Amino acid sequence: MKITKTKEGSKLTIALEDSLNTNTAPELEAELQSLDDVKELIFDLKDLNYISSAGLRVMFAAHKTMIKHDGRMVLKNACEEVKEILEMTGFRQVFTVE
Repeated sequence: MKITKTKEGSKLTIALEDSLNTNTAPELEAELQSLDDVKELIFDLKDLNYISSAGLRVMFAAHKTMIKHDGRMVLKNACEEVKEILEMTGFRQVFTVE
């Protein structure tokens, strides 16, 4: 998996490529260790083709952190397969998906 981070002020965009699964989730988790000064976290999922429960767990932890710091998290550009996984797991109702 490739992770590309872009920070503009208090807005952090993280673009993910390939698969977010048991093997790659720890890498994303490490990238999300410091969200203290982030008020808007955007995951660009345009090039993500799969997300497992381990990946969803990392994203849910980031979501909770953003709520704790009065911020927001948005998932953008998800492909149909990823949207279907979010729907089946109930996370489509938890996360803001655009």
